[in-house]
Formats: sequence, structure tokens, C-alpha cells
Amino acid sequence: MSATWQSAASLGFLNCEDCGLLSRHSIGATGESCPRCGAGLHFRKPNSIHRTWALVIAAAICYIPANLLPVLTTITPFSKSSDTIMEGVVLLWSPTSWPLSIVVFIASVTIPLAKLIALTYLLITVQRGSIKSNRERTRLYRMVEFIGRWSMLDVFVDTFVVALIQLQPLMSMEPGSGVVFFAAVVVLTMIAAETFDPRLIWDPCEARYDQHS
Repeated sequence: MSATWQSAASLGFLNCEDCGLLSRHSIGATGESCPRCGAGLHFRKPNSIHRTWALVIAAAICYIPANLLPVLTTITPFSKSSDTIMEGVVLLWSPTSWPLSIVVFIASVTIPLAKLIALTYLLITVQRGSIKSNRERTRLYRMVEFIGRWSMLDVFVDTFVVALIQLQPLMSMEPGSGVVFFAAVVVLTMIAAETFDPRLIWDPCEARYDQHS
């Protein structure tokens, strides 16, 4: 006897994206709200793929000036120098501060780029209706969603240094224009992870099962 299964959506259940409560959909009802927290309920996030693509493309555009423009400017009575993220990583690389250099490189360069690649991969596979590696893709999405909250580390370091080192008129520091673009990348990728609906990963499996049942 072949095993049979039904998805929660086919049984009329909706999962609240805010509090996680599983609720049953009332037939014919529209604009339902979660009985626990009052958030709007829907089987799939509206226009999830289009919104996520728009945010990912915008983040990818901002990623270029975020790495090319200076993020920190040092001002002294005799000189004024500006450093990009990579220049800051190189300056931090020394026998005593190399761990901080690695942390800044991972948080400021590697993680934003990895999030963009991961979200692009998820969008492409969902649009192609892929049924392979669904568990791994779901874990990848959860990982992107989790690490997003730590992506503001470089912005935090810059603002902390600027606030700490204000020895005017001897020396002062101020954030560069690259910080704005870097913050935009972080915010856009975080919103993109929220607008992407991971349930879309499993929809092709249900459709394929219905065809062969």
C-alpha cells in the first residue's frame, strides 16, 4: 500500500508568520486574522517572488558602492584619509588584531555576498519548480534569516569608533558614504529574507504527488 499524505494547506490550515500559531481557515472567509496575535493570515505571502527579486536586485546594486566607497574618514591637523571596508581589513591585519580583521571581513564582505547568492539560488530554484534538496534549501533559508540580524556588525563598529575617537582638534573620525550603502544592503537583504516564502519550496512536491496519485 502506497503512503498517502496531505499538506496543511490542503487541509485548510494556516500558519501565522508572527507568532507561529496554526489556525484552520474558515471556508468563504476573507481577510482572516490570527486569533492569538491579530496578524493577517494567508496561505502564501502575497507576491513573494516578485518582492524578493526586487529587494535582492536593489541590495546587489548597493553592494558595489558599499565596497568601493570609504566607510571611515580620519581627520588630523595635517592629513585626511578615507578607508574602504577592504582597506580597513588590511589595516587591522597585525599580530595583535588579526582576529578583528577576520571578523570584519566575514561580517562586512562575505556574509552580505553569501546572503545575496543564497537568496538568488532559492528564487531561481523555486521559479524552476525544483523538487530536489528541499530540506537543504529550507535549512539554507533559515540560516540566511538567522544570520541577517548580525550583519550590522560593521556599521556598529564604525559608529562606535566614530563616537569613541573624537580628540578634536588633534584627531577625529567620521563615517564615510559607504556606510549608507552598506546599511542599505543589510536592511534590504533582511527584508528580502522576510518577504521570501519558504513554503514555496515544497509546493512543487505537492503538485508532483497530486499528478501521480
